[in-house]
Amino acid sequence: MSRPHHQVVYDWLRHDKKFPHVWCPGCGLGILLGSMVRAMVASGLDKNQVVLVSGIGCTGRLPVYVDVNSIHTTHGRALCFATGIKLYRPDLTVIVVMGDGDATAIGGNHLIHAARRNLDLTTVIVNNQTYGMTGGQSSPTTPLGARATTAPYGHIEPSFDISQLTATAGAAFVARSTVYHVTRLDNLLRRAIEHPGFGVVEVLSPCHTNFGRQNKLGSQVDMLKDLKRRAVRIERWKKMVPGDREGAIPIGVWVDRELPRYLASYAGVCRRAQRLRHEAKT
Repeated sequence: MSRPHHQVVYDWLRHDKKFPHVWCPGCGLGILLGSMVRAMVASGLDKNQVVLVSGIGCTGRLPVYVDVNSIHTTHGRALCFATGIKLYRPDLTVIVVMGDGDATAIGGNHLIHAARRNLDLTTVIVNNQTYGMTGGQSSPTTPLGARATTAPYGHIEPSFDISQLTATAGAAFVARSTVYHVTRLDNLLRRAIEHPGFGVVEVLSPCHTNFGRQNKLGSQVDMLKDLKRRAVRIERWKKMVPGDREGAIPIGVWVDRELPRYLASYAGVCRRAQRLRHEAKT
């Protein structure tokens, strides 16, 4: 007889080793952790064939709580390590988890080129609009005018749109959700895992401890309610006039397409090189 779903999910957590977790009470990363595990279970993955790769920051701690192969890498370089793992072991399912600063600041160059190559990786980017672990400095996704420890009088730089950036760079699958919309998040993560090529899921997760406190946005519950209020399905958002889009957050699938995959092209190059080398010897 098959085991209840909640017990199967429980098998994927290092509950006897790593808990309680280090995140602030009410942090959305706990919601994402559960969502990722449910998505991996729903995708029918063998946890011994999964590798979770992360960089540095609050989000970088997530893989240590999941009972799969995991590697905690240097700041901004998670995609570099993931690329090496996938090239050496293409049979593994490699999932990369990064924060917005980790992925789009020091790691921004790696992000756009991983998308351009269309590597067979699933990338989860948690966007809390700040550097939460190191004190609330502004990041590439901090909204214009928002306060941060490095912008006490208001942030003067326009922010990146992670979903549109990665879609334009060439990712095969790009989607956005929030930690409030858990069922949608579960589904989008599963689709990204199962989609061939480079898949990106941007996850909006409020940091109430740093960003919220500095900008007087209230409690974690208040910030979650704000995500609920502002979130709009992409299909509806595309029909809205520009003035009505002010403050709205489009969620859903931005890109879902089939593109030439880097690993397939790389395997072809290896076969040609081996054939030419063999012919040269004979």
